[in-house]
Formats: sequence, structure tokens, C-alpha cells
Amino acid sequence: MSPARVTALVPARDEALVVGRTVTALRSIEGIAEIVVVDDGSRDETAGVAGEAGARVLRSPNNRGKGWALEGALARLEPADVYLLIDADVGETASEAARLIEPVLAGELDLAIGALPPLPGGLGTVRAVSAWMIERAGAMRMESPLSGQRAVRGDALQACRPLARGFGVETAMTMDALRLGFRVEEIPVPMTHRLTGRDLLGFAHRGRQGWDILVAGAPRLLGLR
Repeated sequence: MSPARVTALVPARDEALVVGRTVTALRSIEGIAEIVVVDDGSRDETAGVAGEAGARVLRSPNNRGKGWALEGALARLEPADVYLLIDADVGETASEAARLIEPVLAGELDLAIGALPPLPGGLGTVRAVSAWMIERAGAMRMESPLSGQRAVRGDALQACRPLARGFGVETAMTMDALRLGFRVEEIPVPMTHRLTGRDLLGFAHRGRQGWDILVAGAPRLLGLR
């Protein structure tokens, strides 16, 4: 029997300063067949840095949002048995994602979600809304409902498509997977990413994220998706 095909998907926008380190760390994980950086309309050298680090790069000329960028990539790629979704800004700690792949490859989980150490400040209200929606949909209490670090079986991911738009993709994916009866669990991982600031840009990011989560989650709670 041939080994399971594992594809790493790294959505990225304007992450030239760190995406190379993320790709290099992912290359250290045994068993990943392909690392694909999905460049969602970056205005910097994200695509070039990712390619130089050894990733395949899929570029979009426009910023379509995280969920649609991933959906577009899935439509273009060879199907995989397991997908590893990793945020571009985790840098060297991306190597810890091996802890997420292992239980999925072992057949113990269908969706393993990385629970990162808590950071000060950030997205408390948005996180709480996401966690509440997930608990209502699938009776699962989550510590890191917004985590973009996750390993998922190919059939489970396919069942959750089309993926939700923008920053609602993680919340919606978890809600869909639980509703469909897939085995979902959080796995503690010592990974870190850039902290959202408390400046105007940070609050704007929180606003976009919160809106995307509401747009993705509400129809699922109402049984419309």
C-alpha cells in the first residue's frame, strides 16, 4: 500500500518577512508530499520568498479572502489523503504541525485542530462568538476555535466544501465537520503567530474576522447550510 499523500496548504497575504521560515519548517516534517503557498493578492514579495524556500506557489492577482483562496487552491490541486492547513506567519514553529498530522494518519481523528498557547490581548470577543457557535452546532467546547493550524482527512475536507469565505473558514469547517459526524479534537501545539495589535489596523482586522464568522456561522446554526 502506498503511503498517504499529505499536502500542506499555506494561505498567505503580505507575509514576505516570515513565509520562507514557515515553508522551511514544513519541509522538515516527514511525509509531506507537497507544500503549496496560496498567495492571496500579496503586495510584497510573498510569492517569490515562498518559491525560493521550496514551495509551490498559487497566486491570485486580487485579495479574495482566506476561505476563497483555499477553495480556489483545492480546485486546482491533485487530491490528497490528508491536508495540513498552516497560517503563513507561524514561522519556525510550523515544524510542530507534525503533532496534528499523526493522529489523522493513524485513523484516530478526521480533523485535528492545533490549540496554541494563549497570547495576551487579541481576539477575545471574536473567539468567544466562534466558540459559542461551534458548541451550539456540535456540542464541543474549544479553546482555539479560530486556529488556522489543522490537519484534516481529504474526505472530511471535501464534505465541508465549498469552504466559507474569508476568516469564517475555520469556524465553518469545524461546525460542518461536527454536524456531519467527523471526529474532531484539539491538539495542544507549541506554535506561535503574530499577535493582532490594539491599533486601528488591529481593530479593523477583528471587525472583518468577526463579520466573516457571523456570515459563515449563522446559516449553519439556522440549518440553511
